[in-house]
Amino acid sequence: MRRFSVGLTGGIGSGKTTVADMLQARGAALVDTDRIAHQLTAPGGAAIPDIRAQFGDAFLTAEGAMNRARMREYVFAESTAKARLEAILHPLIRVETELAAARAKGTYLVFVVPLLVESGSWKQRVSRVLVVDCAEQTQVRRVMSRSGLSEAQVRTIIAAQASRQERLAAADDVIDNDGDSLALVPQVDKLHAMYVSLAAAHDQRASD
Repeated sequence: MRRFSVGLTGGIGSGKTTVADMLQARGAALVDTDRIAHQLTAPGGAAIPDIRAQFGDAFLTAEGAMNRARMREYVFAESTAKARLEAILHPLIRVETELAAARAKGTYLVFVVPLLVESGSWKQRVSRVLVVDCAEQTQVRRVMSRSGLSEAQVRTIIAAQASRQERLAAADDVIDNDGDSLALVPQVDKLHAMYVSLAAAHDQRASD
């Protein structure tokens, strides 16, 4: 039986990383699929040879990493590019995610998966789905302030992701992150206590 695990997701700018870090500080083990994807597409990363073969040197930086800005533009403009990139990245991410989960130490596992709802398979791979939710305008404001992207660019990214309604429909648990970070504390504390209890019950069943 797999360990008790939480799949944490939310739209761009929703505050997934903040919530994940708060859960980790309380004793959860984090496996961040976005960080794994960055490692795979960094200079010398395992995905780089296939990205070069599939897309060409124009999609690599001078240092040999995937050029994320250029790839993002291309994926939005070219209908087959997204599927071609995912065919390279997703199997590698899955392997690295499983390895990281096997090594992880913590009261329970939190998989941070930005595209959890879009991927289709994650819902079956975790014990519960936690969605960090906020209004679209909040997402736009946060992403513009941290990234320098225009409002139109941010809205294009949001439109390419699952809708807010689709994420909420997939959720077992929801954190409202439309306010400031102080408002997150009681919500995170409550969910963490519940996850610790559920993990203990899960481990007890596994040992019976």
